Amino acid sequence: MRTSSGACMATNNPTHRVVCDAGPLIHLDEVNCLDLLADLVVLAPDQVWREVELHRPDALERANVTLQRVSVTLLTDASFKTLVEALTLDLGEQAALSLMALYPDAILLTDDAAARLAATGLGYQVHGSIGILLRAIRRRQRTSSEVLSILRSLPTQSTLHIRSALLQQVIAQVELARAASNQVNGA
Repeated sequence: MRTSSGACMATNNPTHRVVCDAGPLIHLDEVNCLDLLADLVVLAPDQVWREVELHRPDALERANVTLQRVSVTLLTDASFKTLVEALTLDLGEQAALSLMALYPDAILLTDDAAARLAATGLGYQVHGSIGILLRAIRRRQRTSSEVLSILRSLPTQSTLHIRSALLQQVIAQVELARAASNQVNGA
């Protein structure tokens, strides 16, 4: 699996839209990082909203994040139904992908591997919680040391399921980038 630095996500456009699955809202809130979405307009389909309400209701009330609850009709075409069945996508993921059909220039935020695969296959940009954390370094929302601490805390502080080897790879990349930056800055 390839990791992303979040480099292609909008940096200066405060009205850039993202369509969010429940995972990133829940996982980022668990590690006190939901504010990293503050520069984005986050569209959350009803099905996603209800899932977050069930598992992490306070995440929906963060004043510094623009969360918009959106009613969306699930796609019903045969190819979408086949994709849903093949990848066993839940209702929230189906709703997020259906909403992406209305906003194809938006970015889908999901931590679910099957939903990422489906979105990529449909030609959508996809990022997850890890990408948002890495983007925070570039945007100077968090220092690399802070992000490293958050990344290391993920297995115990969040419900994000990430392979240990992948998490260690991401941590190593951030450490390497931090060391390179320190050398350039003479620190």
